[in-house]
Amino acid sequence: MKEKVFFKSSKGNSICGVLSNPSNKLLSPIIILCHGFRSSKDSNSYKLFEEKFNAMGVSTFRFDFFGHGESSGLFEDVTVSEAVDNTLKAIDFLKGLGYTKIGLIGSSFGGLTSIITATKCRDLFALGLRCPVSDMLGKLILESADETISSWKKKGVIEYKGDFGWKLNYSFYEDAKKYAGYKDFSQINIPTIIVHGEKDLSVPVEQSKKLSKIIPGSKLVLFPFSGHGFEHHNDYERAINLIVDFFFGVINRM
Repeated sequence: MKEKVFFKSSKGNSICGVLSNPSNKLLSPIIILCHGFRSSKDSNSYKLFEEKFNAMGVSTFRFDFFGHGESSGLFEDVTVSEAVDNTLKAIDFLKGLGYTKIGLIGSSFGGLTSIITATKCRDLFALGLRCPVSDMLGKLILESADETISSWKKKGVIEYKGDFGWKLNYSFYEDAKKYAGYKDFSQINIPTIIVHGEKDLSVPVEQSKKLSKIIPGSKLVLFPFSGHGFEHHNDYERAINLIVDFFFGVINRM
């Protein structure tokens, strides 16, 4: 069974998701999939995650963050706090349907969101992180936009990556500062896998190397020849398979 559903954020915004349950059983595990910046629940990566998990009888829930895809709101008003709220509300939504075994996977910006969510929610059984941001997100945004903090603050908004129509308010930077410095990440005590390309120019691999030492018992897999999109040879699907296999191993031990 696959269906499009909607739930509300704490601010009352409409958040759109796709729930896919191959067995129609609520007692089976379900994995929430958190996309990256300017991406959506319908990205190839998350459709592939859905396909692979469903083939193993595992349910998935991919959703659009506020300001993305079919969810309400403007991209320029996005913040890390809003994305974390969306993820926590997604967990509440699934619990309300009767799901009890919930895992979480996030990429890039969705990776940071997933990490923070895992520090706030004790009901997750595993965490998967694909080239996650784990620190200094505001600085990374500034570098990609070729702006300074003072110019962003003065103008109130910047063009993200110079793309027409993709603007981001200064409130994003102020909000992101609250999550700098790997704060509380050592509290995560669930099985965790991190995959990251060593040639990633968007999110420094050093962040994941440090993160893997902070999250107790986490597994770090590096891809020496790939960047942010795992574009080297078969690294794209290999990275996804590693996360799927990791989760399946955790599920088999539950």
